[in-house]
Amino acid sequence: MAADPYDERHAPVNRRPTRRHLLPLGILAFFTLAQFALGQGQIILGLVCIAPLTAATIVSRRATAAYGGAALAVALLLGLHEDQYRPDTLPSMLVRLAAVVACSLLAMGTVALRLRREALLTRLSAEAAESRAAVELAESLQRALLTDPPPVPGLQIAVRYLPAVKNAQVGGDWYDAFPLPDGATMLVIGDVAGHDVAAAATMAQARGVLRGIALTVPSGSGDVSPAAVLRALDGALGRLELDSLVTGVTATASPSPGSAGALLRWSNAGHPAPVHVTAAGRAELLDRPAELLLGISPAAPRTDHEVVLAPGDTLVLYTDGLIERRDAALDAGTAWLVEQLGRLADQPLEQLCDALVAGMSGRLDDDVAVLAVRVNG
Repeated sequence: MAADPYDERHAPVNRRPTRRHLLPLGILAFFTLAQFALGQGQIILGLVCIAPLTAATIVSRRATAAYGGAALAVALLLGLHEDQYRPDTLPSMLVRLAAVVACSLLAMGTVALRLRREALLTRLSAEAAESRAAVELAESLQRALLTDPPPVPGLQIAVRYLPAVKNAQVGGDWYDAFPLPDGATMLVIGDVAGHDVAAAATMAQARGVLRGIALTVPSGSGDVSPAAVLRALDGALGRLELDSLVTGVTATASPSPGSAGALLRWSNAGHPAPVHVTAAGRAELLDRPAELLLGISPAAPRTDHEVVLAPGDTLVLYTDGLIERRDAALDAGTAWLVEQLGRLADQPLEQLCDALVAGMSGRLDDDVAVLAVRVNG
């Protein structure tokens, strides 16, 4: 005989198997003994159908069927004891027996539905536990990758990351900062489409590949070209068959020849434009002609742009979660950011980052990553 796929082995019942049978057995015994105790003329034999109905709520399908058979057998025997098979009482007796059979069939349907529901609950609980474990692992990986920036002579670097509370606490946003062999510092902000474990995994691969590329793909002048890094990363993502769309800004900050500031060179792949904030408090969006995000065409042209950061100037890289608002266009969020940064220009860099993300934790629809760099002045 094939195994019952909805047998009690699948049901999340904590009571011991023998204790589960006490109630239906007790009901069956009670009405049987009551019939004998009350004597002939007290026809309560039909009430034995309560036993299989009760069994349907606590025991397996096979056990419920056994209680249905037992209830019918007891009803038949009590009918003999009460002499209910005489011509004048036979119709009423047959009605009682039919009621017992009907209750037994109802009990079988009830137990089938219950066990299916309990099996579904068990499966969903197991899947939820697996999903929680996967999310916790991905979140740990993401936190491990989003490390504190390294100390860089002449620069201050501050970072912030807030996960989206409406999603799986993991996503594709990331930032990075690391030194290059030529003495410059590579700055990266990126966003992989999605808010799940898959997006976090793609982010981890993209971050690692970009780091490797940045250390091995110089331009003709000997300096690392952010545009060349993005081109190489786009090609690598295609060869790795990472079917995801990625936006990002890569930039290098290096000592500016003949000045105390720093030369910023950057390239943007479909990402929100960086903001340059002067020491005097003038905030400017470094908005250049849009170029394709990664994952569409590895042959797409990429362009380097340059600007000199004077002592005390600040550069802010961020993901779109910082400027997205449910009730406003993205341009309004960008305008808010530029205005805020103009007001915060004189604040210490850590306090500036805190002010940008203040009040956002606990109400985010998207992840937020911020990478701020200030030239020592």
